[in-house]
Parts: sequence; structure tokens; C-alpha cells
Amino acid sequence: MNKLETTKAPGAIGPYSQGYQVGDLVFTSGQIPVNPENGSVPASISEQAEQSCKNVKAILESAGTTIENVFKTTCFLADMADFAAFNEVYAKYFVSNPARSCVAVKELPKGVLCEIEAIAVIKK
Repeated sequence: MNKLETTKAPGAIGPYSQGYQVGDLVFTSGQIPVNPENGSVPASISEQAEQSCKNVKAILESAGTTIENVFKTTCFLADMADFAAFNEVYAKYFVSNPARSCVAVKELPKGVLCEIEAIAVIKK
């Protein structure tokens, strides 16, 4: 089991890690739309979805896999009214159409509008 750490995604803000590699599987923690370079959070749901996808992608790449190898995601939205805009951005990144759960939650860390976690395989 290998703990994943990359500066290309936001660091953990609590007692957890960005992700773990276990054998040929990679599990990411939920990624909120924080820009790892400056800590900023974009305003719109589309921009936030884009940043969350980039953060997931960076963690996967740090483990030697790609976003195309994701087979399961869990997505959290602060408001289901944002689903269509979120989904439009999500579809650009998760082209392999992984299994997905998407739920609305009361609130997310730092007041963001979305969060994405993923499970991927490392193909050899």
C-alpha cells in the first residue's frame, strides 16, 4: 500500500491523504476545486468542476495511471440544480464513462459547489 502525494493537487487539509495505491488500484480522496498553485477556488460550477477534475487527474498521474482508467467515481454537489453544468464538464474528462454515484449534500468543505473522488486501475 502506497500513500500518494503530489503538489499538482491540493494537499490534505485534515488527517487524510490525497490517495492510496493498493496493488493495481488507485483510490483518490474527494477532490474539491482548490487550485493547488495558489489556493483559489473558482466561482462558477463549471469552473469548479473543471478544477476538481484536474485535481483527480493529477493524483491519478502521480500513481502512474490516467483518468481513462477510472472505473468508479463518486460526485458530490451542493445543489442538484448544478447537475447539468457539472455533468457537461465531467463528460470531457471521464470519457470512459465509469460507474458513478452523484449525490447532493448539505454542504462541502470551504463552501465549494462540487467534489469528486475516483477509483482507477493501473494498466501494465
